[in-house]
Amino acid sequence: MRILGIDPGLTKTGFGIIDVQNENLKVIDYGIIKPKLKDKLEKRLLTIFQDVSKIIKEYNPTIVCIEEVFYGKNFKSALLLGQARGAAMVSAALENITIFEYSAKKIKQSVTGNGNANKEQVKFMVTSILNIDNNIGLDASDALGVAICHFQQFRVNEL
Repeated sequence: MRILGIDPGLTKTGFGIIDVQNENLKVIDYGIIKPKLKDKLEKRLLTIFQDVSKIIKEYNPTIVCIEEVFYGKNFKSALLLGQARGAAMVSAALENITIFEYSAKKIKQSVTGNGNANKEQVKFMVTSILNIDNNIGLDASDALGVAICHFQQFRVNEL
């Protein structure tokens, strides 16, 4: 199984790809999609859509996992984040790839054992679990965390 994890955002969308074989996780690639800050919303969304589409075509994931929108005090931010998620999700839908969504709390719980962990704790555990350099950016480590979360959920559901 090849999992593409996505941590959506209008300024930075993290992505991380892992392969799962016999309970072993192997990092394939990770990075950050960065739409230009000066671009209008529709252009940023197009950049996210196009870049996720390129990643899907290059790496052929079997599953796409994405972080759900967290609704806090800023409703407008949640709506904008939802649009970034939508752009990424349409890329996967066009390729008929199954999409799973996980809450930030569920991802943190799966990766660190603590649903209230901060981004640095998630990054520490992601780099430890996947045995990768800790110079990874927070958005990319969050995206790999989404992929690890799916792996953990998949394992639980298989038992």
